[in-house]
Amino acid sequence: MITSFTNSLFHAVIEVCSALSLRANHECGPPSPQKSSVSSLTDDLWARPGPSGKPNSLSTFWSTIDADTLTIGQSLTDGESLVSSGGSFRLGFFRPENSSSRYLGIWYGARVPTQTIVWVANRGAPISDTRGFLNLTREGILALSDGGRNNNLAVWSSNVTRRPGNNPVVAQLLESGNLVVREAAEENPDNFLWQSFDYLTNTLLPGMKLGRNLTSGLNRKMRSWRSGEDPAEGDFSVLIETEGYPQLLVRRGAAIQFRAGSWNGLRFTGVPALNPSPTFSFEYRYEEGREVFFRFGVPNNTVVSRYAISPAGLLQLLTWSSRTGVWIVIATGQGDRCENYGLCGTYANCYTYRAPACQCLTGFSPRNPGDWGRSDWEEGCVRRTPLACNSSDGFIMHSRVKLPNTAVTRWNRTIGLAECRMLCLGNCSCTGYSSLDISNGESGCLMWFDDLIDIRELADGGQDLYVRMAGSEIREVVPEQGRPNRRRKTIIVIASVISSSMALLVILGILLYARKRKLKQKETLKTINTPLPRIKSQKERNEELDLPTFDLSTIVEATNDFAIGNKLGEGGFGPVYMGKLSEGQEIAVKRLSKSSGQGLNEFKNEVILFSKLQHRNLVRLLGCCINDDEKMLIYEYMPNKSLDFFIFNETQRKLLNWQRRTTIIDGIARGLLYLHQDSRLRIIHRDLKASNILLDKELRPKISDFGLARTFGGDQTEGETNKVVGTFGYMSPEYAVDGLFSVKSDVFSFGVLVLEIMSGRRNRGFYHADHDLNLVGHAWTLWNEGAALGLIDDSLNESCNQSEVLRCIHVALLCVQQRPEDRPNMSAAVLMLGSENPLPQPKLPGFYLRRNPPEADSSSSKNINDSCSVNQVSMTVMEPR
Repeated sequence: MITSFTNSLFHAVIEVCSALSLRANHECGPPSPQKSSVSSLTDDLWARPGPSGKPNSLSTFWSTIDADTLTIGQSLTDGESLVSSGGSFRLGFFRPENSSSRYLGIWYGARVPTQTIVWVANRGAPISDTRGFLNLTREGILALSDGGRNNNLAVWSSNVTRRPGNNPVVAQLLESGNLVVREAAEENPDNFLWQSFDYLTNTLLPGMKLGRNLTSGLNRKMRSWRSGEDPAEGDFSVLIETEGYPQLLVRRGAAIQFRAGSWNGLRFTGVPALNPSPTFSFEYRYEEGREVFFRFGVPNNTVVSRYAISPAGLLQLLTWSSRTGVWIVIATGQGDRCENYGLCGTYANCYTYRAPACQCLTGFSPRNPGDWGRSDWEEGCVRRTPLACNSSDGFIMHSRVKLPNTAVTRWNRTIGLAECRMLCLGNCSCTGYSSLDISNGESGCLMWFDDLIDIRELADGGQDLYVRMAGSEIREVVPEQGRPNRRRKTIIVIASVISSSMALLVILGILLYARKRKLKQKETLKTINTPLPRIKSQKERNEELDLPTFDLSTIVEATNDFAIGNKLGEGGFGPVYMGKLSEGQEIAVKRLSKSSGQGLNEFKNEVILFSKLQHRNLVRLLGCCINDDEKMLIYEYMPNKSLDFFIFNETQRKLLNWQRRTTIIDGIARGLLYLHQDSRLRIIHRDLKASNILLDKELRPKISDFGLARTFGGDQTEGETNKVVGTFGYMSPEYAVDGLFSVKSDVFSFGVLVLEIMSGRRNRGFYHADHDLNLVGHAWTLWNEGAALGLIDDSLNESCNQSEVLRCIHVALLCVQQRPEDRPNMSAAVLMLGSENPLPQPKLPGFYLRRNPPEADSSSSKNINDSCSVNQVSMTVMEPR
């Protein structure tokens, strides 16, 4: 029986509840009493945040009807809700923030206290007051009425896919978040008369299908809200387009905004990061003439996740963090400028980390060179030589690219690339071909019959695309076999002989005069952009490094001629100065010391790496300065210095309450995740420590100092060196002892850093009267004794949450385990920090026992043959930083 409130009683309860001041106890002392659970009504008197995360001021107020089911003759009124069997979802009425309209919708239950709407029934027909109600008819139709103001006008109703039998029907909110209408006696759990999963709004939940039923015509697509306060249909939609070979698109109106591409058996061709994992599974199915759909799952319900399209058209995969109380973005469809559909026009490739971003494919030139020079690439490129449309035509292969728009294509699943080539060559309209499926080698044939558009370079993933070219163009480039043709060989040999003879005559005359003067400068620039036979102009450097260069005079003026008062600090590479450019921008200048050989290598490394990295938790490199012996890196200025300035200082650490420290931990974790997984180059930092974490004016963390970083391509995640560099106290055992480094080495350093942030103590130099353990060993001991809370900084006692503290310590201990294979990767660490799911018990940490630990923190390099022993560290420092 549904409970019914009169309006007067309802408003009276609202007034009483609004007068209550209910606050949770978050202190790290004994656990505070929980709220009474006498009834779900009492439990839900709490002010619920709206879609933006701000409190709704009790604008959504509900009671709970019996279980999860609505039967014929019952009404769901404003103030009541259906709750799924496990409490994961609710169905009821809500009011968006700053709105007087009311809607019927589905949102998360107990696991996500911030009200996040995932489905709206009447998104185009809001109800103006609280008199609305939902009924279920005998025909199995859900009808939403406005409550009598317009003679109980039905503002929204469902339909049915088939007529019900003689059995009574019920409406049920399933634990998946699916609102279904079914026959009460139906034994098949998936045999529904109607389901909300067929009518998506702005959210794709696990198990939902995104795609088309090609038999019935049902198009399951996402549609954005008009704004954060208005759930009416907005400008953006997410759908699988079935014109040509199916592909996933984000449209703004009728125009394509973003194209994820076609499915290649593993992933959408334009989304290389979309890989199955222990956390997520992905399914794509295409049965020609029947159905095409994509859906994702969360095995074992480990995390609360959803895809959502924002009012601004941003498609994101999000996971709820119960620790921080916010949604964390796991992946974003539109990650950089090359994801803007057709940015470079036809027959052009888009490069995220090159200048200019758009470059014509081999054998093509800009359609409008004037516009191209002004970075207006929309008109794209055209062929230099028309196709002959006979056997003299050929193909040039472009590797690791996002395949072009598949709207005008043909395909065959049964043939291979060789037959595909012959079919394309035999049709004058065919402009290119590729494999249809790469899940098990290369199989199938996909051919294009229109201009090729929306191609981009991909660092990971991507496919081989074969573009049709005139025979004369083929002879001018390296053919698919990878060998120059005979004519080109002859030209190369003749040119080489002539060039060599002339070069000898010139070089013999000037070599002795110029060699000594130019050698050092030449070698420096050559290693940054090989080959560089001369000092390049500023414009040329910008093009090659994709990074601005500064004149020495500009830096001298900005730093007041490197005044002592502007000096921020100094490391093995040299000093760092604060400066201000003429336009007022504050900068930090890292000046390479002339006596630092290791600093020179760091300089080259950072220039190469930083020109390719962009993330909110990485310090931004603004440019560099190369002038004779002067080599400098110019960064954005961080007014709050580095993390060690705060956490290791008795006074400054009090400024970092629990919320700020968790924000710093999350930011570092996300920065590392970007380096390890999401950046163009897979990067291992190798020197993650408190002094290399800088804080901006909001005390948000940014990882810095990439002088010791190593890059990998493809799936490579580890390497080996005969010279260990880094900072003792943060090094993983396998790196310090055997020179083996991997992404798990950075994970170890991250675990140490988390323990330091929570305790306010250094791992190296830590002292306890009862034992000779370092900080990691002390944390491990406290954990095994059930006294892990004794690790935290005393200044946090009034601000932290006990369960969050224990979870952070737990994750940190998992990260510092001795065996690399036992440690989580950063993707798993981010999810662990943001969820409440059970975690495995940590095993013995690495380097947790020290005898005679050094008193000061230092960075060092050493040869593998230098003395070293696990857990009783004795290292010979060969080359201190």
